[in-house]
Amino acid sequence: MTATTLPVLRPAPARGLAQRFADVLVLTGRNIVHIAREPLQLSDVTIQPVLFTLLFVYVFGSGVVLPGGGSYTDFAIAGLLALNLTTSAMGTAVGLSNDLNSGVIDRFRTLPMWKAAVLVGRSLADLSTAALCTLIVALTGLVIGWRPHASVLAVIGGFALFLLFAYALSWGCGCLGIVSKGPESAQGVGLVILFPLAIVSNGLVPTQRMPAVLRFIADWNPVSAVTAAARHLFGNPNPSATFSAWPMQHPVEASLLWSVALLLIFAPLATFLYRRRTTG
Repeated sequence: MTATTLPVLRPAPARGLAQRFADVLVLTGRNIVHIAREPLQLSDVTIQPVLFTLLFVYVFGSGVVLPGGGSYTDFAIAGLLALNLTTSAMGTAVGLSNDLNSGVIDRFRTLPMWKAAVLVGRSLADLSTAALCTLIVALTGLVIGWRPHASVLAVIGGFALFLLFAYALSWGCGCLGIVSKGPESAQGVGLVILFPLAIVSNGLVPTQRMPAVLRFIADWNPVSAVTAAARHLFGNPNPSATFSAWPMQHPVEASLLWSVALLLIFAPLATFLYRRRTTG
């Protein structure tokens, strides 16, 4: 009787830098194609920003008086950018959770590709939707009267800070999507976390009259930092600049530190969680 020889499974060879880059491009393109085939996925970064901008400016704008004066429209646009980019970041969690529970990741595991390309591709695709959201809020703001009062480079810097923060936040949402049991739970938990993060801030109203504890939270909220930084760079009204809290006195530095910290924490954590869930 002849013994049957079993095939020896060997790990796939390590992917070089160029191969990893190619893997990321392919998976980024895959996610963008999915969006193109179902445009309603973009409702949170196309329709919602327009509605939020019109509603908050014309509803809140009629009742909010800014300390030191100034146009509420000019004040609100940076806050609306922060609100829309923060709440739409849960799309990363929903997308990753959907991929993990639909079986497509099992198919990816059979391919000789860089595992982390799934995460990087998703984050880059979501960065492109964040850029679209930023453009729509800015254009809507210009139509209703928002005007930056700073140099072109400073204005571009303000938008860049928002996109960096949105990219960093997407990695945190990626962790949520990986540990969630399904897209519905990812969306529900994401909303519970992200909506208060966006609202308890200086985004839509000045925080001078908030209770002391709530104002302390708002001053150290990363959303407040990036919003105050953008107002500073846009040359728009920024009442928080009178506060003694370090993030409000140095909003550009604070927003950069928050974004880098989020990336350093959540990018490795998302990679670890993804490897653990897809190994076995």
